Amino acid sequence: RERKGRPASASSSSRMLSQFFVLSPRGDTIISKDYRGDSPQGAAESLFRKVKFWATEGEVENPAAEAPPVLVIDKVTYMWVKKNGLLFACNTRFNSSPSLCLELLNRIAKVFKDYCGVLSEEAIRKNFILIYELLDEMIDFGYPQGTSTENLKAFVYNEPVLVDAARGRSLVSSSKTTPSSAVHKPVVAPQQATGLASVAPAGKDRNEIFVDILERLTMLFSSSGAVVNSTVDGSIQMKSYLSGNPELRLALNEDLVVGKGGAYGSVVLDDCNFHECVRLDEFETSRVLSFYPPDGEFVVLNYRCTGDFRAPFRVLPSVEELSPFQLEVVVVVRADVPETNYGANVSVSVPAPRSCAGATVANIQSAAGPHTGDYNQVDKKITWHVKKFQGGTEHAFRAKLALSSVCTQATKKEIGPVTLTFEIPMYNVSNLQVKYLRIAQQHKGYNPYRWVRYVTRSSSYVCRI
Repeated sequence: RERKGRPASASSSSRMLSQFFVLSPRGDTIISKDYRGDSPQGAAESLFRKVKFWATEGEVENPAAEAPPVLVIDKVTYMWVKKNGLLFACNTRFNSSPSLCLELLNRIAKVFKDYCGVLSEEAIRKNFILIYELLDEMIDFGYPQGTSTENLKAFVYNEPVLVDAARGRSLVSSSKTTPSSAVHKPVVAPQQATGLASVAPAGKDRNEIFVDILERLTMLFSSSGAVVNSTVDGSIQMKSYLSGNPELRLALNEDLVVGKGGAYGSVVLDDCNFHECVRLDEFETSRVLSFYPPDGEFVVLNYRCTGDFRAPFRVLPSVEELSPFQLEVVVVVRADVPETNYGANVSVSVPAPRSCAGATVANIQSAAGPHTGDYNQVDKKITWHVKKFQGGTEHAFRAKLALSSVCTQATKKEIGPVTLTFEIPMYNVSNLQVKYLRIAQQHKGYNPYRWVRYVTRSSSYVCRI
């Protein structure tokens, strides 16, 4: 078995790590790898306490602030990222590049997800032998070696233990749809992991490819509901389970324009960047991307647009003074998406003034559907929840605030802004579409399943009051 050599240059100490570890949301150490033996005892616990209690240690004024991704504790530098509630972290006593370490942590998390199928505490615990083998190949004596899922397959021999990512969910039986959990499969089948060239029984493994068009909205509204600022950050993500690694052709809108100056009705992107495997020979003429998909999950295209587009939710807030010691907050939200679409897990939150002694938030069953609300006295925040916000409908969220002092104009100014969080399946605001996804050289009898999903999420969706 071929082993990678250790870099001999002393100048490469800027890329050297001392320890890597993965912590659970409770602070338990799931994975720990000490590469150089110079990491202090209790390093994982020290970092977890620093991150967990950052806002209560008096180092920052904002109690809701999170710890920065780079910390120095007792002359040891710690870098960390959070993925699916898990804390991926490393430390070093050397002057290592923080950006390189953070990128390494993100790539390690991606490799874990590719090999385990799903990134969770249960998946890592069940695959800890595989995880440690991956760490041995990716980092040698603190020096990063390689984080390519495709290249690691030649050196990793342990089988992944499958974890049910959709426990308790019902499966979709239609031939035109597939459950969302279908993408949570390891990129290495058990037959490949053992190095055997056996063929899986029919019906167990299929040639599939998953394409996700994800868009994150950043929108700011004035108190009258007018759009002040709007941005869409999108990406086309792909995960391939194709045998033979064939060349793929992905076609986008023919009227797609990169930069300014597009015709009315065309899809205009301010800027975009592509994965290194993508060839752009036909992109300028026919908007077709050609590539050989690498193993694991990867981003084909990142894009950004700031033009005028239809906001999926309109927000109209108002504050009325019922008495000198009582205010009523009303937030009207209208779903400006087609009736066939809906917003999932919609949350509307409004900060209350400091003099708020309590709030009455009604749970309403309206024609548009039910919504629930609650008031957090510690954070002084009102929050309403709608599990399914159907397109074309409208909700009026109401709350009565009891004040401990007489209401003034300054009290009213402390209310707000209104913040929305949501997710809209099978909908995107930029109108970027995948027209087709084909194999460049089609072979008879080789017709893989192609699954395409559109998801729009809120990144920062705020309305002033």
